[in-house]
Amino acid sequence: MNSRRKKRLVLASALVGGVAAVASLLLYALNSNLNLFYTPSEILNGKVDTGVRPEIGDRIRIGGMVTEGSVVRDPQSLNVSFAVHDANGGQVTVTYDDLLPDLFREGQGVVAQGVLVAPGKLEATEVLAKHDENYMPPEVAAAMGKNHQKMEYTAEQMSGGSK
Repeated sequence: MNSRRKKRLVLASALVGGVAAVASLLLYALNSNLNLFYTPSEILNGKVDTGVRPEIGDRIRIGGMVTEGSVVRDPQSLNVSFAVHDANGGQVTVTYDDLLPDLFREGQGVVAQGVLVAPGKLEATEVLAKHDENYMPPEVAAAMGKNHQKMEYTAEQMSGGSK
């Protein structure tokens, strides 16, 4: 093999190695920033089709309905804790240490993003409440299935009065 062919072979090998290194770094970066969507039942029992469950420390999104009577606020700080459930009976506790959206309330659809700190407990970094009674994120609608009922409001609530 002459020196010209050796140089081409080394150059081609370096090029292939560089592309492989860049691709592996890109996949690693994308994997660490990936937020997968789960329902409370899927967090506790695993996804139906694959059986995959999130591990402690994974960044995930959870969607479902805020359980009635589960909201607990700390009077000394912004810390709030509430339970999220779905139609399959799963329930996960979410803790959040920031201002909740104005439309957040019990019995309302919610999507929370954060880190799973224990089986059945999510420490949220962001909480989103659905903005309209007619809208529900597709993942939450699928999770709630046919059991989701549109909230009914009294005349007092429609006029701006409290519950």
